[in-house]
Amino acid sequence: MRTLRTIAAVRAHVAAARQAGRSVALVPTMGAFHAGHEALMRAAREQCDDVVVSLFVNPAQFDEPGDLAGYPRSEARDAAVAAELGIDALFAPAVGEIYPAGFATTVRVGGLADVLEGAERGARHFDGVCTVVCRLFGIVAPDVAFFGQKDAQQVVVIRRMLRDLAIPVRLEVVPTVREPDGLALSSRNARLDAAERDRATALARGLEAVRAAVEDGERDAAAAIAAGRAAMATDGVQPEYLAIVDPDTLDEAATVSGRVLVVVAARVGPARLIDNVLIDTEQVTTPL
Repeated sequence: MRTLRTIAAVRAHVAAARQAGRSVALVPTMGAFHAGHEALMRAAREQCDDVVVSLFVNPAQFDEPGDLAGYPRSEARDAAVAAELGIDALFAPAVGEIYPAGFATTVRVGGLADVLEGAERGARHFDGVCTVVCRLFGIVAPDVAFFGQKDAQQVVVIRRMLRDLAIPVRLEVVPTVREPDGLALSSRNARLDAAERDRATALARGLEAVRAAVEDGERDAAAAIAAGRAAMATDGVQPEYLAIVDPDTLDEAATVSGRVLVVVAARVGPARLIDNVLIDTEQVTTPL
């Protein structure tokens, strides 16, 4: 595996792959790899000939300076994990390589980026996400890009960006990877102490309570959400939001029908965590 620091080096790597007739995948990450990242890399490795993993803690998408400063960084370990998984290139640029002096462009997706995470974190968050992802797509020009279902709203927003800007990249969404007790894997979990780690499972339990209510026949969204909030309250966790939305438009649902996305965000100790689950009322669902 090669570790690349510059746009020129990445483009040369991809050009060589294209010359050899190889398909190219991109796995965008902010590092601090866990099993969720590994699932993305394995999926990319299985589907494409050449896999580029980007490792860049994107300052443009952080709304809190403390969150940016506290975000875990472990490039040496991450590089070892990527190499073990057979990744071809790790793109680990400096901030100035992605945002050089005079950089003045922002990519904004209206509507979808203004609700849920956008409402809680402000427009800066998804503007930063879309800008850096668009820049990475321009640098790598992958055939396929791999994202995790845990960041469900991010996937919806990026999919709209791809459609609106006619960017020829296919998105592959990999299921959320969880701990045995249901906690969704996140780099931010490393900031939790033992007691906070136990309380963090409240997010998964809240989602499971919503799903259980729906499977028991509840179709009123407010009632199902109330069940989820009650489950979270047993651990003293108050969600910033817990909502049932359309998985494509993110519009809040009054009635649970067909496919819906249940999304939750909450602060536990120093970490702000998110999670979600898809429910299809026309199919049998499985536990988290």
